[in-house]
Amino acid sequence: MAGRDRLLVSFAGFDLSPDAAEAIVRRAAGVTLYRHLNMAAAGQVRALTDVLQAAAVLLGLPALLIAADHETGQLHAMGADATPFGGAMALGATGDAALAERIGQAIGTELRATGITLCYAPVCDLATNPRNPVVGIRSFGDDPAAVGVLAAAMVRGLQSSGVAATVKHLPGHGDPGGDTHHERPVIERSRTELEGRELVPFRAAIAAGARLAMAGHLAVPALTGRRDLPATLAREVVTDLLRRDLGFGGLAISDALDMGAISDGARGVDVVAALRAGTDLLLCGPDPAAQEHVVAALTRAIETAVLDRGEVRESRARLDDLRSWLSEFEQPSLDVVGGAEHRALADELAGRSITRIRDRDGLVPIRPAGDARILVIEPRPRDLTPADTTSTLAVGGLADAIRAVHRAVDGVVVGAAIQDAEIAALRERAAAADLVVLGTVDALGEPSVMALARALVASGTPVIGVALRGPWDAAVYPEIGTVLATYGIQPPSLAAFARALVGVAPISGRLPVRLQSTG
Repeated sequence: MAGRDRLLVSFAGFDLSPDAAEAIVRRAAGVTLYRHLNMAAAGQVRALTDVLQAAAVLLGLPALLIAADHETGQLHAMGADATPFGGAMALGATGDAALAERIGQAIGTELRATGITLCYAPVCDLATNPRNPVVGIRSFGDDPAAVGVLAAAMVRGLQSSGVAATVKHLPGHGDPGGDTHHERPVIERSRTELEGRELVPFRAAIAAGARLAMAGHLAVPALTGRRDLPATLAREVVTDLLRRDLGFGGLAISDALDMGAISDGARGVDVVAALRAGTDLLLCGPDPAAQEHVVAALTRAIETAVLDRGEVRESRARLDDLRSWLSEFEQPSLDVVGGAEHRALADELAGRSITRIRDRDGLVPIRPAGDARILVIEPRPRDLTPADTTSTLAVGGLADAIRAVHRAVDGVVVGAAIQDAEIAALRERAAAADLVVLGTVDALGEPSVMALARALVASGTPVIGVALRGPWDAAVYPEIGTVLATYGIQPPSLAAFARALVGVAPISGRLPVRLQSTG
């Protein structure tokens, strides 16, 4: 098996010359496209993937695997043209597997139309730790069985469109407090606990036919006996657990080798360790020097026959099987990307996901007079983790959405941390308003949000809180008696919240995670 057949590389650039495309195709079995590096518009992505595939044809090589980290919601990799579906936790709030499958099919159709054939989704991690910085609303929820049902539905939907689904991040990234982009978290669970919780969604998604599985850069002492060994490099995880115990027959792919959790991950010793663990495809970052290290390590491994030849043949057979399966599907027209049918589906998800966390004050739906003044306070969109595209969304989206249903809206955008003087000024503005809507993101991580919430309540004006990301924010400001959740700030979610706020649409979402007491 040639070294190129073990690599998925990335690169910086929104277009490629034929020569540059040929150089990439000679080096790797596939590429991963990222929004900030490669994806500006649907037509541009289609042109980019066409150039890459044309290079493969010219060289007489198999079609290139082209992947994207397009989970939707918090991680919306395709760019503004693609339908802005809510993410996994929004689906968790609906609890509707049929809806998840329909959305998976729509996402897959749009990806395939632009030439993308692999999707790094669904996330099978459980949202069991509110302070986990990287999973959050990327998860369907914290109930293993419910997450498994939705993950399996997403697998079926994506793959019905000819896009291979990738279950991640084995054996589960939801419980530890660290972010593998920066450090190596440790899963502090026994094998019995893993079987009863973290592994349940993976079993369901694998049983649904997922074509790829991604191991996370997480230490799992219960499986490996070590706290310094990431699952990516552990045979006990990739071969023993994934293949033998979970019965997975598809391709095992590493998480990115340039992440902080996998120390020196671009160098040969770790590359060989990943292959010996049972990994089929190595996911390389865009740094050319790091890619050279990976290629050199692969070359040495092949030349010195340090890899088991039988396992090498099996890995090649799995790759050939994936390529054969992908070749059975036709490429849709670009017209499907962001089309009316898919946008209506995004609106349906948004409307059904809005959740009433509590309403002690009976404020929702509001019935304001036409001249009633609503003060809307919301944070500037920002990324909380590298697995995040929230910062690309419009500033002031919550106020704009409420303005669409009520004309007298005063919008204020605040930073992540709110200074005391700003809090005092906002309290004065709240006192002059008839209603305050406070949108929050990551209130658990920012004490000033609690101080702002208390000041607004003290103003005497009714306050409605909106957890714009994780619903756990509601526990930070118990003084606010009415709190709703949107699970993201994609435009359909904010519009759905505004309609629910004024009673134009019902509120039917259910919390997919357990919260602290919220009154």
